[in-house]
Amino acid sequence: MIKKTSRSKIRENKHRKLRNHLSGTAARPRLAVFRSNNHIYAQIIDDDAQTTLTSASTVQKEVKAELEKTNDVDAAAYVGTVIAKRALEKGITEVVFDRGGYIYQGKIQALADAAREAGLKF
Repeated sequence: MIKKTSRSKIRENKHRKLRNHLSGTAARPRLAVFRSNNHIYAQIIDDDAQTTLTSASTVQKEVKAELEKTNDVDAAAYVGTVIAKRALEKGITEVVFDRGGYIYQGKIQALADAAREAGLKF
């Protein structure tokens, strides 16, 4: 009998491998992305201090109010601009992008491009 591992387990393994190479510092924190079926989340994390510096997601009221749908590419792009603005307000200009084991395409790419356009460097 063929046993096929689930896509979420494959993604978690990829993310674990990525995290061996990526680490956020105080000078250059990590921009971590997670997406579910209905929402997208982004956090800027300082791994040395083990703290989240800022975050944005489609669950938050002020972000959700601006969106028609919370699970499409436009929503991901909007979350990218919001996280970049919040980071720049805190004085964070450079980050390390952690795609969370997801393929760099679609929503993940839209979030990254929007964050770059809003002023984050990575």
